[in-house]
Amino acid sequence: MTGIPQVTISQLPPEVQTTINLILQGGPFPHAKDGTVFRNLEGLLPLQPLGYYREYTVETPGATDRGSRRLITGQNGDC
Repeated sequence: MTGIPQVTISQLPPEVQTTINLILQGGPFPHAKDGTVFRNLEGLLPLQPLGYYREYTVETPGATDRGSRRLITGQNGDC
């Protein structure tokens, strides 16, 4: 992907690392919307067909709900 910085998993916050590990294990996921289609309505990610991207919750410390942090994955393994 161009324009999006690449980092190693170890450089990410622990909450993101936890979400990545859940994805790699195939779940179970803590929120019903985890794994649903991400529509990329903001157009921040490269244009792909609908269904290419999936979204997963990244827990927000101190939040009492799902929060707004998400990890987006692509069908080819991009994260």
